[in-house]
Amino acid sequence: MQADAGTVRRGPAKFLDGGALAGDVGLSREGLRGARSADAEREPLDRRGLTRRRDARFRRALATADAFSVALALWLGIHVVGGQQVAGGALLLLFVVIIAAKTLGLYDRDENLLHKTTLEELPALFQMATVSTLLVWLLSDPLASGELGNGAALSIWVFLTALMPLGRSLARQIARRLSPVERCLVLGSPEAAAELEAKLGIGGYVKADLVGYMPLEKGPSINGSGPLPDIPENFCAELDARGVQRVVLAPGQVTNDALMYVVQKLQAYDVKVSVLPATQRTWGNTEEVDPIHGLTLVAIRRLDMTRSTQLVKRAFDLTISSLVLMLISPLLAAIAVAVKLDSRGPALFRQRRVGRDGEPFEMLKFRSMVNEADERRAELAHLNEAADGLFKIADDPRVTRVGRFLRRSSFDELPQLINVLRGEMSLVGPRPLIPEEDVQIEGWYRNRLKIRPGITGYWQYLGSSRIPLNEMVRLDMSYVSGWSLWKDARILLRTVPHVLARRGQ
Repeated sequence: MQADAGTVRRGPAKFLDGGALAGDVGLSREGLRGARSADAEREPLDRRGLTRRRDARFRRALATADAFSVALALWLGIHVVGGQQVAGGALLLLFVVIIAAKTLGLYDRDENLLHKTTLEELPALFQMATVSTLLVWLLSDPLASGELGNGAALSIWVFLTALMPLGRSLARQIARRLSPVERCLVLGSPEAAAELEAKLGIGGYVKADLVGYMPLEKGPSINGSGPLPDIPENFCAELDARGVQRVVLAPGQVTNDALMYVVQKLQAYDVKVSVLPATQRTWGNTEEVDPIHGLTLVAIRRLDMTRSTQLVKRAFDLTISSLVLMLISPLLAAIAVAVKLDSRGPALFRQRRVGRDGEPFEMLKFRSMVNEADERRAELAHLNEAADGLFKIADDPRVTRVGRFLRRSSFDELPQLINVLRGEMSLVGPRPLIPEEDVQIEGWYRNRLKIRPGITGYWQYLGSSRIPLNEMVRLDMSYVSGWSLWKDARILLRTVPHVLARRGQ
Protein backbone atom coordinates (compact mmCIF):
# COMPACT_ATOMS: atom_id res chain seq x y z
CA MET A 1 0.00 0.00 0.00
CA GLN A 2 1.35 3.40 -0.92
CA ALA A 3 2.18 5.77 1.85
CA ASP A 4 -0.03 8.58 0.56
CA ALA A 5 -3.11 6.39 1.00
CA GLY A 6 -2.74 6.56 4.75
CA THR A 7 -1.12 3.52 6.29
CA VAL A 8 0.25 2.12 9.49
CA ARG A 9 3.26 -0.12 9.21
CA ARG A 10 2.36 -3.39 10.86
CA GLY A 11 2.32 -7.13 10.40
CA PRO A 12 -0.13 -9.02 8.19
CA ALA A 13 -3.83 -8.77 9.01
CA LYS A 14 -5.01 -11.60 11.21
CA PHE A 15 -8.25 -12.50 9.49
CA LEU A 16 -8.74 -16.26 9.69
CA ASP A 17 -9.93 -17.72 6.43
CA GLY A 18 -11.70 -20.97 5.70
CA GLY A 19 -14.39 -20.15 8.19
CA ALA A 20 -13.06 -20.49 11.76
CA LEU A 21 -12.43 -17.27 13.63
CA ALA A 22 -12.45 -18.30 17.26
CA GLY A 23 -14.27 -21.40 18.42
CA ASP A 24 -17.91 -21.01 17.43
CA VAL A 25 -17.38 -17.51 16.07
CA GLY A 26 -17.23 -16.83 12.35
CA LEU A 27 -18.15 -20.25 11.00
CA SER A 28 -18.42 -20.45 7.23
CA ARG A 29 -21.50 -21.74 5.51
CA GLU A 30 -19.96 -25.20 5.36
CA GLY A 31 -18.94 -24.87 8.99
CA LEU A 32 -22.47 -23.95 9.97
CA ARG A 33 -23.84 -26.96 8.12
CA GLY A 34 -21.26 -29.19 9.73
CA ALA A 35 -22.28 -27.92 13.17
CA ARG A 36 -25.90 -28.91 12.69
CA SER A 37 -25.40 -32.26 14.34
CA ALA A 38 -24.05 -30.61 17.50
CA ASP A 39 -26.91 -28.10 17.49
CA ALA A 40 -29.46 -30.83 16.97
CA GLU A 41 -28.37 -32.50 20.20
CA ARG A 42 -29.39 -29.50 22.31
CA GLU A 43 -32.72 -27.80 22.74
CA PRO A 44 -33.20 -24.88 20.31
CA LEU A 45 -32.98 -21.53 22.07
CA ASP A 46 -36.18 -19.52 22.36
CA ARG A 47 -34.63 -16.61 20.53
CA ARG A 48 -37.87 -14.68 20.10
CA GLY A 49 -38.78 -15.04 23.76
CA LEU A 50 -35.28 -14.05 24.87
CA THR A 51 -35.41 -10.96 22.68
CA ARG A 52 -38.81 -9.87 23.98
CA ARG A 53 -37.79 -10.39 27.60
CA ARG A 54 -34.53 -8.50 27.15
CA ASP A 55 -36.24 -5.53 25.51
CA ALA A 56 -38.95 -5.46 28.18
CA ARG A 57 -36.34 -5.63 30.95
CA PHE A 58 -34.55 -2.56 29.61
CA ARG A 59 -37.79 -0.60 29.13
CA ARG A 60 -39.04 -1.37 32.64
CA ALA A 61 -35.67 -0.65 34.22
CA LEU A 62 -35.47 2.76 32.52
CA ALA A 63 -39.07 3.67 33.41
CA THR A 64 -38.47 2.67 37.04
CA ALA A 65 -35.27 4.74 37.13
CA ASP A 66 -37.08 7.78 35.71
CA ALA A 67 -39.92 7.49 38.23
CA PHE A 68 -37.51 7.08 41.14
CA SER A 69 -35.35 10.02 39.98
CA VAL A 70 -38.36 12.33 39.67
CA ALA A 71 -39.75 11.26 43.05
CA LEU A 72 -36.38 11.75 44.78
CA ALA A 73 -35.80 15.14 43.10
CA LEU A 74 -39.26 16.35 44.19
CA TRP A 75 -38.74 15.16 47.76
CA LEU A 76 -35.31 16.77 48.01
CA GLY A 77 -36.45 20.04 46.41
CA ILE A 78 -39.86 20.42 48.07
CA HIS A 79 -39.28 18.84 51.47
CA VAL A 80 -35.56 19.17 52.20
CA VAL A 81 -34.83 22.51 50.50
CA GLY A 82 -38.29 24.12 50.46
CA GLY A 83 -39.45 22.86 53.87
CA GLN A 84 -42.84 21.80 52.46
CA GLN A 85 -44.66 18.49 52.35
CA VAL A 86 -44.91 16.70 49.01
CA ALA A 87 -48.59 16.49 47.98
CA GLY A 88 -50.32 13.66 46.17
CA GLY A 89 -50.34 15.64 42.94
CA ALA A 90 -46.65 14.81 42.57
CA LEU A 91 -47.70 11.41 41.24
CA LEU A 92 -49.09 13.20 38.19
CA LEU A 93 -45.62 14.54 37.35
CA LEU A 94 -44.23 11.00 37.43
CA PHE A 95 -46.70 9.92 34.76
CA VAL A 96 -46.03 13.07 32.71
CA VAL A 97 -42.28 12.40 32.69
CA ILE A 98 -42.69 8.72 31.77
CA ILE A 99 -45.14 9.55 28.97
CA ALA A 100 -42.81 12.27 27.66
CA ALA A 101 -39.83 9.87 27.69
CA LYS A 102 -41.92 7.28 25.85
CA THR A 103 -42.97 9.87 23.27
CA LEU A 104 -39.34 10.84 22.71
CA GLY A 105 -38.40 7.19 22.17
CA LEU A 106 -36.17 7.02 25.24
CA TYR A 107 -37.53 3.61 26.23
CA ASP A 108 -37.52 2.01 22.79
CA ARG A 109 -34.18 3.06 21.31
CA ASP A 110 -32.24 0.40 23.24
CA GLU A 111 -33.91 -2.50 21.46
CA ASN A 112 -32.41 -1.31 18.16
CA LEU A 113 -28.88 -0.86 19.48
CA LEU A 114 -26.06 -3.12 20.56
CA HIS A 115 -24.27 -0.27 22.35
CA LYS A 116 -26.82 1.03 24.82
CA THR A 117 -25.57 4.30 26.27
CA THR A 118 -27.02 7.09 28.39
CA LEU A 119 -24.65 9.83 27.24
CA GLU A 120 -26.39 10.18 23.89
CA GLU A 121 -29.63 10.97 25.74
CA LEU A 122 -28.25 13.84 27.83
CA PRO A 123 -29.65 16.64 25.63
CA ALA A 124 -33.15 15.10 25.71
CA LEU A 125 -32.94 14.45 29.46
CA PHE A 126 -31.81 18.04 30.05
CA GLN A 127 -34.86 19.29 28.16
CA MET A 128 -37.16 17.00 30.13
CA ALA A 129 -35.68 18.18 33.43
CA THR A 130 -36.11 21.82 32.42
CA VAL A 131 -39.72 21.42 31.22
CA SER A 132 -40.62 19.33 34.29
CA THR A 133 -39.21 22.00 36.61
CA LEU A 134 -41.18 24.68 34.79
CA LEU A 135 -44.36 22.63 35.31
CA VAL A 136 -43.55 22.23 39.02
CA TRP A 137 -43.00 25.98 39.37
CA LEU A 138 -46.24 26.87 37.55
CA LEU A 139 -48.36 24.17 39.21
CA SER A 140 -46.89 24.11 42.70
CA ASP A 141 -50.25 24.01 44.53
CA PRO A 142 -51.09 20.36 43.79
CA LEU A 143 -47.45 19.30 44.33
CA ALA A 144 -46.58 20.94 47.66
CA SER A 145 -48.40 21.82 50.87
CA GLY A 146 -47.41 25.48 50.61
CA GLU A 147 -45.94 28.04 48.24
CA LEU A 148 -42.85 26.77 46.44
CA GLY A 149 -40.03 29.28 46.42
CA ASN A 150 -37.58 29.97 43.60
CA GLY A 151 -34.77 28.28 45.50
CA ALA A 152 -36.75 25.05 45.83
CA ALA A 153 -37.69 25.14 42.14
CA LEU A 154 -34.06 25.68 41.16
CA SER A 155 -32.95 22.79 43.37
CA ILE A 156 -35.55 20.50 41.75
CA TRP A 157 -34.09 21.36 38.35
CA VAL A 158 -30.55 20.63 39.56
CA PHE A 159 -31.59 17.32 41.13
CA LEU A 160 -33.55 16.24 38.05
CA THR A 161 -30.68 17.15 35.73
CA ALA A 162 -28.27 15.04 37.78
CA LEU A 163 -30.46 12.15 38.93
CA MET A 164 -32.14 11.20 35.64
CA PRO A 165 -28.90 10.40 33.74
CA LEU A 166 -27.41 8.67 36.80
CA GLY A 167 -30.54 6.62 37.34
CA ARG A 168 -30.80 5.55 33.72
CA SER A 169 -27.11 4.66 33.59
CA LEU A 170 -27.46 2.47 36.70
CA ALA A 171 -30.66 0.91 35.33
CA ARG A 172 -28.90 -0.02 32.10
CA GLN A 173 -26.03 -1.60 34.00
CA ILE A 174 -28.43 -3.70 36.08
CA ALA A 175 -30.52 -4.71 33.06
CA ARG A 176 -27.34 -5.58 31.12
CA ARG A 177 -26.11 -7.82 33.94
CA LEU A 178 -29.47 -9.58 34.25
CA SER A 179 -29.94 -10.07 30.50
CA PRO A 180 -28.43 -12.94 28.52
CA VAL A 181 -25.85 -12.27 25.84
CA GLU A 182 -27.34 -11.13 22.54
CA ARG A 183 -26.46 -13.68 19.87
CA CYS A 184 -25.50 -12.19 16.51
CA LEU A 185 -24.83 -13.66 13.09
CA VAL A 186 -23.12 -11.88 10.21
CA LEU A 187 -24.69 -12.31 6.81
CA GLY A 188 -21.87 -11.40 4.46
CA SER A 189 -18.12 -11.92 4.31
CA PRO A 190 -15.81 -13.60 6.86
CA GLU A 191 -13.72 -10.41 6.94
CA ALA A 192 -16.76 -8.46 8.17
CA ALA A 193 -17.39 -11.13 10.80
CA ALA A 194 -13.77 -10.95 11.97
CA GLU A 195 -13.90 -7.17 12.25
CA LEU A 196 -17.17 -7.24 14.18
CA GLU A 197 -15.84 -9.89 16.54
CA ALA A 198 -12.78 -7.76 17.25
CA LYS A 199 -14.95 -4.71 17.99
CA LEU A 200 -17.23 -6.67 20.31
CA GLY A 201 -14.16 -7.73 22.26
CA ILE A 202 -13.08 -4.15 23.03
CA GLY A 203 -14.29 -2.85 26.38
CA GLY A 204 -17.34 -4.07 28.28
CA TYR A 205 -19.95 -1.78 26.79
CA VAL A 206 -21.67 -4.27 24.49
CA LYS A 207 -23.06 -7.58 25.75
CA ALA A 208 -23.18 -9.56 22.53
CA ASP A 209 -21.50 -12.58 20.95
CA LEU A 210 -20.90 -13.41 17.32
CA VAL A 211 -22.03 -17.01 16.82
CA GLY A 212 -21.27 -17.34 13.12
CA TYR A 213 -21.49 -15.95 9.63
CA MET A 214 -23.11 -17.01 6.40
CA PRO A 215 -22.42 -15.72 2.88
CA LEU A 216 -25.05 -14.05 0.76
CA GLU A 217 -26.18 -15.92 -2.34
CA LYS A 218 -27.26 -14.68 -5.76
CA GLY A 219 -30.98 -14.06 -5.91
CA PRO A 220 -33.49 -13.04 -8.57
CA SER A 221 -33.13 -10.24 -11.07
CA ILE A 222 -35.63 -7.38 -10.70
CA ASN A 223 -36.27 -4.75 -13.37
CA GLY A 224 -33.23 -5.89 -15.32
CA SER A 225 -30.88 -4.82 -12.53
CA GLY A 226 -28.99 -8.10 -12.46
CA PRO A 227 -29.09 -10.74 -9.71
CA LEU A 228 -29.75 -9.37 -6.25
CA PRO A 229 -28.03 -10.68 -3.11
CA ASP A 230 -30.24 -13.20 -1.32
CA ILE A 231 -30.48 -15.22 1.87
CA PRO A 232 -29.12 -18.81 1.92
CA GLU A 233 -31.66 -21.65 1.81
CA ASN A 234 -30.79 -23.01 5.28
CA PHE A 235 -30.85 -19.56 6.88
CA CYS A 236 -34.00 -20.03 8.99
CA ALA A 237 -32.83 -23.38 10.35
CA GLU A 238 -29.53 -21.87 11.44
CA LEU A 239 -31.25 -18.94 13.14
CA ASP A 240 -33.31 -21.29 15.29
CA ALA A 241 -30.49 -23.79 15.90
CA ARG A 242 -28.10 -21.11 17.13
CA GLY A 243 -30.63 -18.89 18.84
CA VAL A 244 -29.69 -15.89 16.69
CA GLN A 245 -31.43 -12.70 17.81
CA ARG A 246 -29.70 -10.14 15.59
CA VAL A 247 -28.43 -10.38 12.03
CA VAL A 248 -25.65 -8.00 11.02
CA LEU A 249 -25.91 -7.56 7.25
CA ALA A 250 -22.61 -6.85 5.49
CA PRO A 251 -23.59 -6.84 1.80
CA GLY A 252 -20.57 -4.96 0.42
CA GLN A 253 -21.12 -2.53 -2.44
CA VAL A 254 -24.80 -2.86 -3.39
CA THR A 255 -27.55 -0.59 -4.64
CA ASN A 256 -30.27 0.74 -2.36
CA ASP A 257 -32.81 -1.57 -4.03
CA ALA A 258 -30.62 -4.60 -3.39
CA LEU A 259 -30.09 -3.60 0.24
CA MET A 260 -33.78 -3.05 0.91
CA TYR A 261 -34.62 -6.36 -0.78
CA VAL A 262 -32.43 -8.27 1.69
CA VAL A 263 -33.50 -6.19 4.71
CA GLN A 264 -37.19 -6.81 4.04
CA LYS A 265 -36.59 -10.53 3.73
CA LEU A 266 -34.65 -10.58 6.99
CA GLN A 267 -37.40 -8.77 8.88
CA ALA A 268 -39.77 -11.59 8.02
CA TYR A 269 -37.64 -13.92 10.17
CA ASP A 270 -38.43 -11.94 13.36
CA VAL A 271 -34.82 -10.94 14.02
CA LYS A 272 -33.28 -7.55 14.64
CA VAL A 273 -31.33 -6.25 11.69
CA SER A 274 -28.22 -4.08 11.71
CA VAL A 275 -26.39 -3.07 8.54
CA LEU A 276 -22.61 -2.80 8.26
CA PRO A 277 -22.10 -0.43 5.30
CA ALA A 278 -19.34 -1.08 2.79
CA THR A 279 -18.04 2.43 3.55
CA GLN A 280 -18.46 2.32 7.31
CA ARG A 281 -17.54 5.92 7.92
CA THR A 282 -15.75 8.81 6.37
CA TRP A 283 -14.23 9.79 9.72
CA GLY A 284 -16.32 10.44 12.81
CA ASN A 285 -19.18 12.93 12.55
CA THR A 286 -17.85 14.56 9.40
CA GLU A 287 -20.92 14.07 7.26
CA GLU A 288 -23.64 16.64 6.67
CA VAL A 289 -26.67 15.49 4.68
CA ASP A 290 -27.34 17.95 1.87
CA PRO A 291 -30.68 17.22 0.09
CA ILE A 292 -31.17 18.90 -3.28
CA HIS A 293 -34.63 18.33 -4.79
CA GLY A 294 -34.71 14.62 -4.00
CA LEU A 295 -30.99 14.01 -4.58
CA THR A 296 -29.03 13.46 -1.37
CA LEU A 297 -25.47 14.68 -1.23
CA VAL A 298 -23.16 14.03 1.70
CA ALA A 299 -21.00 17.03 2.50
CA ILE A 300 -17.69 16.24 4.25
CA ARG A 301 -16.38 18.73 6.78
CA ARG A 302 -12.83 19.99 6.63
CA LEU A 303 -10.28 17.86 8.45
CA ASP A 304 -8.72 20.67 10.50
CA MET A 305 -10.26 23.15 12.93
CA THR A 306 -11.07 26.77 12.24
CA ARG A 307 -9.34 29.39 14.36
CA SER A 308 -12.51 30.10 16.36
CA THR A 309 -12.98 26.37 17.02
CA GLN A 310 -9.41 26.08 18.25
CA LEU A 311 -10.02 29.02 20.61
CA VAL A 312 -13.14 27.34 22.02
CA LYS A 313 -11.31 24.08 22.60
CA ARG A 314 -8.33 25.87 24.17
CA ALA A 315 -10.59 27.88 26.49
CA PHE A 316 -12.31 24.67 27.56
CA ASP A 317 -8.94 23.02 28.27
CA LEU A 318 -7.61 25.96 30.27
CA THR A 319 -10.77 26.34 32.34
CA ILE A 320 -11.12 22.67 33.29
CA SER A 321 -7.42 21.96 33.83
CA SER A 322 -6.94 25.07 36.00
CA LEU A 323 -9.90 24.21 38.21
CA VAL A 324 -8.84 20.59 38.58
CA LEU A 325 -5.25 21.49 39.41
CA MET A 326 -6.39 23.88 42.15
CA LEU A 327 -8.69 21.25 43.63
CA ILE A 328 -6.20 18.38 43.61
CA SER A 329 -2.99 20.26 44.47
CA PRO A 330 -2.82 18.61 47.96
CA LEU A 331 -3.21 15.19 46.31
CA LEU A 332 -0.41 15.96 43.84
CA ALA A 333 1.92 16.95 46.67
CA ALA A 334 1.11 13.76 48.60
CA ILE A 335 1.75 11.57 45.55
CA ALA A 336 5.08 13.29 44.86
CA VAL A 337 6.23 12.60 48.43
CA ALA A 338 5.11 8.96 48.22
CA VAL A 339 6.99 8.42 44.95
CA LYS A 340 10.17 9.91 46.39
CA LEU A 341 9.97 7.80 49.56
CA ASP A 342 9.22 4.57 47.69
CA SER A 343 12.23 4.47 45.37
CA ARG A 344 15.30 6.43 44.35
CA GLY A 345 14.80 9.03 41.60
CA PRO A 346 12.70 12.09 40.73
CA ALA A 347 8.97 12.29 41.45
CA LEU A 348 8.17 13.24 37.86
CA PHE A 349 8.98 11.18 34.79
CA ARG A 350 9.59 13.11 31.58
CA GLN A 351 9.20 11.34 28.26
CA ARG A 352 9.68 12.69 24.75
CA ARG A 353 6.42 12.50 22.79
CA VAL A 354 5.30 13.77 19.38
CA GLY A 355 2.84 16.63 19.64
CA ARG A 356 0.85 18.91 17.37
CA ASP A 357 2.23 19.26 13.84
CA GLY A 358 4.92 16.71 14.72
CA GLU A 359 6.64 18.97 17.25
CA PRO A 360 8.25 16.98 20.10
CA PHE A 361 7.57 17.83 23.74
CA GLU A 362 8.25 16.37 27.18
CA MET A 363 5.15 14.68 28.60
CA LEU A 364 4.97 14.66 32.39
CA LYS A 365 3.86 11.72 34.53
CA PHE A 366 4.43 10.65 38.09
CA ARG A 367 7.26 8.14 38.01
CA SER A 368 5.78 4.66 38.41
CA MET A 369 8.89 2.63 37.53
CA VAL A 370 12.40 2.28 38.85
CA ASN A 371 14.75 5.04 37.73
CA GLU A 372 16.60 2.91 35.12
CA ALA A 373 13.41 1.55 33.48
CA ASP A 374 14.25 2.66 29.92
CA GLU A 375 17.60 0.88 30.00
CA ARG A 376 15.83 -2.41 30.79
CA ARG A 377 13.22 -2.18 28.00
CA ALA A 378 15.25 -4.20 25.50
CA GLU A 379 15.77 -7.12 27.87
CA LEU A 380 12.00 -7.29 28.54
CA ALA A 381 10.92 -7.09 24.89
CA HIS A 382 9.91 -10.78 24.88
CA LEU A 383 7.25 -10.04 27.54
CA ASN A 384 5.49 -7.38 25.44
CA GLU A 385 1.72 -8.08 25.40
CA ALA A 386 0.50 -5.08 23.43
CA ALA A 387 -0.62 -5.16 19.82
CA ASP A 388 1.73 -4.29 16.98
CA GLY A 389 3.70 -1.10 17.47
CA LEU A 390 3.05 -0.61 21.20
CA PHE A 391 4.89 -1.79 24.31
CA LYS A 392 2.89 -2.98 27.33
CA ILE A 393 3.58 -5.61 30.00
CA ALA A 394 0.77 -6.48 32.41
CA ASP A 395 3.02 -7.36 35.37
CA ASP A 396 5.99 -5.21 34.48
CA PRO A 397 8.84 -5.97 36.94
CA ARG A 398 10.08 -2.38 36.62
CA VAL A 399 6.95 -0.95 38.30
CA THR A 400 7.37 0.18 41.92
CA ARG A 401 4.88 -0.44 44.74
CA VAL A 402 3.53 3.10 44.64
CA GLY A 403 3.70 3.03 40.86
CA ARG A 404 1.43 0.01 40.72
CA PHE A 405 -1.26 1.93 42.59
CA LEU A 406 -0.74 5.03 40.47
CA ARG A 407 -1.18 3.05 37.26
CA ARG A 408 -4.30 1.23 38.41
CA SER A 409 -5.88 4.51 39.49
CA SER A 410 -4.48 6.50 36.52
CA PHE A 411 -3.14 9.03 39.03
CA ASP A 412 0.23 8.85 37.26
CA GLU A 413 -1.36 10.83 34.41
CA LEU A 414 -2.33 13.84 36.55
CA PRO A 415 0.84 15.91 35.90
CA GLN A 416 -0.20 16.06 32.24
CA LEU A 417 -2.60 18.80 33.33
CA ILE A 418 0.55 20.96 33.45
CA ASN A 419 1.22 20.00 29.81
CA VAL A 420 -2.32 21.22 29.06
CA LEU A 421 -1.65 24.58 30.70
CA ARG A 422 1.59 24.90 28.71
CA GLY A 423 -0.32 24.36 25.48
CA GLU A 424 1.49 21.11 24.65
CA MET A 425 -1.53 18.87 25.24
CA SER A 426 -5.31 18.97 25.40
CA LEU A 427 -7.68 17.29 27.84
CA VAL A 428 -9.05 15.18 24.98
CA GLY A 429 -7.24 14.34 21.78
CA PRO A 430 -5.19 11.79 19.87
CA ARG A 431 -2.86 9.61 21.88
CA PRO A 432 0.62 11.17 22.22
CA LEU A 433 3.07 8.67 20.74
CA ILE A 434 6.76 8.24 21.38
CA PRO A 435 8.92 8.89 18.28
CA GLU A 436 9.48 5.14 17.70
CA GLU A 437 5.72 4.62 17.43
CA ASP A 438 5.04 7.82 15.50
CA VAL A 439 7.34 6.86 12.59
CA GLN A 440 5.02 3.91 11.90
CA ILE A 441 2.18 6.29 10.99
CA GLU A 442 2.28 7.20 7.31
CA GLY A 443 0.28 9.00 4.67
CA TRP A 444 -2.92 10.89 5.43
CA TYR A 445 -3.16 9.23 8.85
CA ARG A 446 -0.59 11.79 9.94
CA ASN A 447 -3.43 14.31 9.91
CA ARG A 448 -4.06 13.08 13.47
CA LEU A 449 -1.30 15.55 14.40
CA LYS A 450 -3.34 18.56 13.29
CA ILE A 451 -4.52 19.05 16.88
CA ARG A 452 -2.86 18.69 20.27
CA PRO A 453 -2.59 15.19 21.74
CA GLY A 454 -4.85 14.46 24.68
CA ILE A 455 -4.67 13.12 28.22
CA THR A 456 -7.61 10.92 27.28
CA GLY A 457 -9.47 9.92 24.13
CA TYR A 458 -11.35 7.05 22.54
CA TRP A 459 -8.29 4.83 22.98
CA GLN A 460 -8.15 5.49 26.74
CA TYR A 461 -11.59 4.36 27.89
CA LEU A 462 -11.70 1.48 25.40
CA GLY A 463 -8.47 0.10 26.87
CA SER A 464 -5.33 1.40 25.21
CA SER A 465 -3.26 -1.77 25.59
CA ARG A 466 -5.94 -3.87 23.88
CA ILE A 467 -6.22 -1.69 20.76
CA PRO A 468 -3.74 -2.25 17.92
CA LEU A 469 -1.84 0.76 16.68
CA ASN A 470 -3.64 0.84 13.33
CA GLU A 471 -7.08 0.84 15.02
CA MET A 472 -5.96 3.48 17.51
CA VAL A 473 -4.95 5.73 14.61
CA ARG A 474 -8.40 5.29 13.03
CA LEU A 475 -10.01 6.30 16.32
CA ASP A 476 -7.77 9.36 16.44
CA MET A 477 -8.78 10.32 12.90
CA SER A 478 -12.43 9.90 13.84
CA TYR A 479 -11.91 12.34 16.70
CA VAL A 480 -9.92 14.89 14.68
CA SER A 481 -12.37 15.06 11.80
CA GLY A 482 -15.56 15.20 13.85
CA TRP A 483 -14.58 17.35 16.83
CA SER A 484 -17.18 19.11 18.92
CA LEU A 485 -17.22 20.43 22.46
CA TRP A 486 -19.98 17.94 23.25
CA LYS A 487 -17.73 15.12 22.00
CA ASP A 488 -14.97 16.24 24.40
CA ALA A 489 -17.46 16.29 27.27
CA ARG A 490 -18.73 12.79 26.40
CA ILE A 491 -15.21 11.35 26.26
CA LEU A 492 -14.31 12.92 29.61
CA LEU A 493 -17.49 11.51 31.15
CA ARG A 494 -16.76 8.07 29.72
CA THR A 495 -13.22 8.20 31.08
CA VAL A 496 -14.50 8.62 34.64
CA PRO A 497 -15.95 5.08 35.03
CA HIS A 498 -12.80 3.72 33.38
CA VAL A 499 -10.68 5.34 36.08
CA LEU A 500 -13.07 4.42 38.91
CA ALA A 501 -12.99 0.78 37.77
CA ARG A 502 -9.19 0.96 38.22
CA ARG A 503 -8.50 -0.07 34.64
CA GLY A 504 -5.67 2.41 34.21
CA GLN A 505 -2.76 1.35 32.03
